[in-house]
Amino acid sequence: MEEKTLEGLVKELEGLQKRIGVTFHDPTLLLSAMTHSSFYNEHRKLLTCDNERLEFLGDAVLELVSSELLFHTHTEMQEGELTTLRAKKVCEPTLAHCARLFDLPKYILLGRGEDMSGGRNRDSIVSDALEALIGAIFLDQGFEGAKAFVLRFVLIDLEEKELFRDSKTILQEIVQERMGEKPVYTLIGEDGPEHDRIFYMSVSIGGKEYAKGQGSSKKAAQQMAAEQAILKIRKKNNN
Repeated sequence: MEEKTLEGLVKELEGLQKRIGVTFHDPTLLLSAMTHSSFYNEHRKLLTCDNERLEFLGDAVLELVSSELLFHTHTEMQEGELTTLRAKKVCEPTLAHCARLFDLPKYILLGRGEDMSGGRNRDSIVSDALEALIGAIFLDQGFEGAKAFVLRFVLIDLEEKELFRDSKTILQEIVQERMGEKPVYTLIGEDGPEHDRIFYMSVSIGGKEYAKGQGSSKKAAQQMAAEQAILKIRKKNNN
């Protein structure tokens, strides 16, 4: 197994900087943001921290930016309504979906066991990494830089992203309208202990497997498979 180096890990994240259009003055901040605790535990001699503190900071920045946006766009709402709306729109599934749109999961550094058990596709891990990334941008680029990132990659098209959370319904509507078919979901495997089970599902269209997904329940795995199928259909239509 190739030994990890700090320089090598930083270089692996250059693609992420290009994807988001942010060049870090201090690339080690980005490295920290992408370091899950499971990876840090395996490389304590190499790294100084995982991404949990940056996640805390990024969550605060995201809350401020989203609060400001909702405050100015929903002038008729009172405090309680704004709080409820913010919690609904900037939630774990939505953040994870936003992160997948620019391939963030690909760059998360996970321990071997966590990666093999499907951690790279868990909404909790992906959304936490996104918040850590926001925190890292805040420290490196200042509030305006972090705000610009949030507005571009998280808060844009919120209504569509909120709808995207019910991917099964959306996929069924797309498939029925365009192909006159119904998506068929199949359990293709499961793994892990009883208290932390991971289910693997595939979705087929017209008898052909179209995408796969995984999750802590069969329903969650179906939603991920549907989401991946929608992304595949949209990408195909845009080419």
